[in-house]
Amino acid sequence: MSLYSEIAEQPDRIQALLENQRKTVEGIADAIRAHDVSYVFLAARGTSDNAGRYANYLWGARNGLPLALATPSLFTYYNQPPKLKNALVVGISQSGQSPDIVSVLEEGRRQGSVALAITNEPDSPLASAADFVIDIQAGEEKAVAATKTYTTELMTIAMLSVALNGDKTDWRELSQVAKWMKQTLKQNDLIEQAAQRYRYMRQCVVLGRGFNYATAFEWALKLKELTYVEAEPYSSADFQHGPIAMVERGFPVMVVAPQGKVLDSLLEVMIRLRKDFLAELLVISNAKKALSLAQIPFTIPDEVPEWLTPLVSILPAQLLAYHLTRAKGFDTESPRSIHKVTETK
Repeated sequence: MSLYSEIAEQPDRIQALLENQRKTVEGIADAIRAHDVSYVFLAARGTSDNAGRYANYLWGARNGLPLALATPSLFTYYNQPPKLKNALVVGISQSGQSPDIVSVLEEGRRQGSVALAITNEPDSPLASAADFVIDIQAGEEKAVAATKTYTTELMTIAMLSVALNGDKTDWRELSQVAKWMKQTLKQNDLIEQAAQRYRYMRQCVVLGRGFNYATAFEWALKLKELTYVEAEPYSSADFQHGPIAMVERGFPVMVVAPQGKVLDSLLEVMIRLRKDFLAELLVISNAKKALSLAQIPFTIPDEVPEWLTPLVSILPAQLLAYHLTRAKGFDTESPRSIHKVTETK
């Protein structure tokens, strides 16, 4: 098992998760509705925190649930947790081991809120602290850099959203995700070749917006932890409020810009970056206008609906990080200074 093989197995893991956990997720959705939940309070770290960013947009847009990202230090070091009345308290963690994330769920239950764990380890401390558990069923992930646990977390978040709405059309769209992933992974050779272009890259920015704000953060994280590139993620809107000043001729800007409601705003920024700043654009998209602006374009299938694009758009980003790591001569399996499980308090 290697990082590359774990990237490649994601379509199968996604399909199995959908088939095996749908009834469990629908049951949890019924329980959530019965508890008169008015908002979500979510705790996570690292890659799982980026999955939480997807939940922030998805559950807000499609389920009408405001989402607050927890500050675990309030629960551990400060011992001053906020009031969590009528909250759905969610902990997302691949390992389920981190004490600070566990502490948020424990406090949520103490205050009488519904606590949900989303984890790859159903026998973990996080799962024990929860009222309900969704096993993401990613299988053992040996590479330090998380890939399949990230996309299965995203799929779990999407499944819960659909279960809360009860729209059968959405389940049919979810059933297509594995197929779209397989199509996207066929670009591996192209992405491997493109990685050579960035072999000496030391810094870049990664832009996304809306549902793919999460993708920008996860892409940047993979570049940081695998290639040691100083990759800074931004909303394309926030980027224009100051950070754009760092861009000069040839500066690499990675952009996730699929079809959807935020595409036009992304296009405006991309056009400005090309014409006014002469930036180097690498773009992941299924929109012709966006791809035409890129020096390096990676595609995702045309038919992927915007709300599901994060599950597919992250794949070219993962492959780029993998191949760039190899091009730079670094270890794809065990990046320096970090471990598979990080327990913070």
